[in-house]
Amino acid sequence: MNSNIYQWLEKKANLYEFDEVSITDTNLSVDTQNHLLNFLEYGYHGEMKWLEESVEKRLSPKKMWQNAESAIIFAKNYSPEHNPIGDISKIKSGNISVYARSKDYHSVMKGRLKQIASQFVSKFQGSVKVFVDTAPLMEKPLAVKSGIGWQGKHTNLVSKKFGSWLFLGVILTDAILPANRGSEDFCGTCRKCLDICPTNAFPRPYKLDARRCISYLTIEFDGIIETEYRKQIGNRIFGCDDCLAICPWNKFAQKASDTRMQLGQKPGLLPLSKLLALSDSEFRILFSGTPVRRAGYKKFIRNCLIAAGNSYDITLIPLIIGYLDDETLFVQALAIWALKQLCEEDEFQRLKNDRNDSHKELVKEWNTNK
Repeated sequence: MNSNIYQWLEKKANLYEFDEVSITDTNLSVDTQNHLLNFLEYGYHGEMKWLEESVEKRLSPKKMWQNAESAIIFAKNYSPEHNPIGDISKIKSGNISVYARSKDYHSVMKGRLKQIASQFVSKFQGSVKVFVDTAPLMEKPLAVKSGIGWQGKHTNLVSKKFGSWLFLGVILTDAILPANRGSEDFCGTCRKCLDICPTNAFPRPYKLDARRCISYLTIEFDGIIETEYRKQIGNRIFGCDDCLAICPWNKFAQKASDTRMQLGQKPGLLPLSKLLALSDSEFRILFSGTPVRRAGYKKFIRNCLIAAGNSYDITLIPLIIGYLDDETLFVQALAIWALKQLCEEDEFQRLKNDRNDSHKELVKEWNTNK
């Protein structure tokens, strides 16, 4: 393999609108492996059982593909135009995480990486496999090993150039390539990302309890979100950016300019009155091609009901009442909670008396104090 490999990769990265590219070997450190095992041992992964089921493959890329010798890491900046923390105050609108406001990065990046991978094989021979956050491959530790950035105290990748706003994609190859030097940790004594978390999801620096994380609760969790988290969720209906957005290294990040990623871009804030009126088919059309569809219609409505309960907007009450008869338990439960937040006490009691809900979870919601 000649020494021009980096020049070739940088040229391709620029052509396909990636912002960083680097190379590392596929050997993950014992510390990295233990970090994952401890995360699972403590149950911090919640209901994400697929993490348990694929743990052996996650511990080493070679467990997934035995011929993997090198990892070529590509990073894409998705820094927003404005700091999304300000969107939290727009309580009458549903707030969508920055990464989900545009075309799904999985499909966009994977298509580009496949083209680069094909050209790589034509030029340098060997075999390759492409990954974009959909396989049991730990991209972040590989990115750290390659020098693209470091894993911050919020457990996400941080870059001096792009702050906390990076998507990652990986090409594994059986070729032994010249590896780059890993990155140092430049978090220092800063703990802004830990302190801003609304639900205290970080037991300590560099440790995330996903069960308390708003992103997990609004995207992955498939059930009735516990009362203790509902007020903290605020108007966040899909994901949360607080720990990313507060990072001081973001001051060096420039707004993302990839027109193909922005194609079909959706507003990050949409009126709750519009969202709660969506049918399943309208939801799928509105969020077509974006990550929001991953949550599914029912969980999305559940999240919107929580946001409605936090909105102080009594005009939403008629829309919320319509979900009391939904066939999905967690939708019904959160509709009751939202009404409890918005209705006068006598109105809420009247609604309660008109119902004959027998499920213990619904009875609990009707009878629990605000």
